[in-house]
Amino acid sequence: MSDVELSIVVPCYNEAPGMEAFWQRLTRAVAPLGLAWEAVFVNDGSSDATLEAISRLDPGTGAVQVIDFSRNFGKEAAITAGLDHARGAAVIIIDADLQHPPEIIPEMVRLWRQGTEVVLCKRQSRDSDSPLRAFLSGLFYRLSSRLFEVKIPRDVGDFRLLDRAVVDALSRLRENQRFMKGLFAWIGFRTETIEFKVEQRAHGSSKFHFWKLLNFAVDGITSFTTVPLRLWFYVGMALSLLAIGYGFIIMLGALLFGNRVPGYPSIVALVTFLGGLQLIGIGILGEYVGRTYKEVKFRPLYVIRKASLKEPSHARPGADGQELS
Repeated sequence: MSDVELSIVVPCYNEAPGMEAFWQRLTRAVAPLGLAWEAVFVNDGSSDATLEAISRLDPGTGAVQVIDFSRNFGKEAAITAGLDHARGAAVIIIDADLQHPPEIIPEMVRLWRQGTEVVLCKRQSRDSDSPLRAFLSGLFYRLSSRLFEVKIPRDVGDFRLLDRAVVDALSRLRENQRFMKGLFAWIGFRTETIEFKVEQRAHGSSKFHFWKLLNFAVDGITSFTTVPLRLWFYVGMALSLLAIGYGFIIMLGALLFGNRVPGYPSIVALVTFLGGLQLIGIGILGEYVGRTYKEVKFRPLYVIRKASLKEPSHARPGADGQELS
């Protein structure tokens, strides 16, 4: 496997129950393509038997790389590690829960062979999501289209194919706070989009709950735009002008009608309101300062406990259906 043509990167976190079913469907989809291929499994600190389940897989016609993290570093780090270790001329990122159907991989490869450098997989609908999650996702995409320096494709996740040139470009982006959707969009390249129907989760439940999704959105906003900082400058300037105007009104009232003591409740309300705005502004500023603090420490994106490679156990079928030695 010195010349790998296709790498399949599979980030894994507690995926043991469905690993065998995923592997069967993946090999059935990829083996007939006649490519020299590999699967790169990244075990992101799973607390179940995911690592053991991966180790029991029969490589078949493709090699199997296993990258075992020392702890849970998150999906963004797992994807990065998979891309770092992928050897293929093209790389596909896919989840192991079978919500991403492996059966559309041949279509992705076909577009890549025609010269497409990035093949995006767009979900047809969000029927499988809760109403709240669908609403918040739509809100995030609307905000990102107006605020971000690059446009994030709507309803497109990590399921995609990347040409080797794209993977090499991504490898040069080593920021610690990673928002992969933004990084994928930032590098550009020739892109095609195909749609797929999200299948029911084969096992378990989503690892992304409300607060995690909210933090994910904050990471995206603070990674790819400084609009919140600029917006707060304009809010502060507007409030300052209003305060100056209000001061003139008070001064004029004192000159015309004398100094009246009543008004204590309104003063308390105004001071509380302005204090809240200041705290929000400090929080936004602190978010950016915190991200800078994390970046300047230059910690590695992930730590690998162990890495292994199993070569194919069977000859792969050629394009004409014959066995290749």
